[in-house]
Amino acid sequence: MTQPESPSDTKSTHPLIESSRVEGTRVYAPSGKHIGTIHHLIIEKVSGRVVYAVMTFGGFLRIGTKAHTVPWEKLAYDPTLGGYRTNITPAELTDAPVGDEKLWRDRKREREMRDHWNVPPHYGT
Repeated sequence: MTQPESPSDTKSTHPLIESSRVEGTRVYAPSGKHIGTIHHLIIEKVSGRVVYAVMTFGGFLRIGTKAHTVPWEKLAYDPTLGGYRTNITPAELTDAPVGDEKLWRDRKREREMRDHWNVPPHYGT
């Protein structure tokens, strides 16, 4: 995994970024508090669209961290922070599916996860 970027590294005005540069990027609450880090992305094969980010939250020095699969649309890049902002609340995170980052492979479990995050499915109905 690549090293997380510092905010000065991410101020490029180019609209595209390599996935390896997204991995390790910090995620911030609306208040600007660092709440997690992007571990890796889940990309739709045919369209090439990023659908999910698997993120790590909590813990100290990687002890006690939990992985959550979060719909990509719950993140918005903030160039002033050099990371992504999210409106995910601590309560949503606490109740979110944990520990099985591959839950998106099962349509029923994926639907439950997307229902949890209150976002429509990325694939038709």
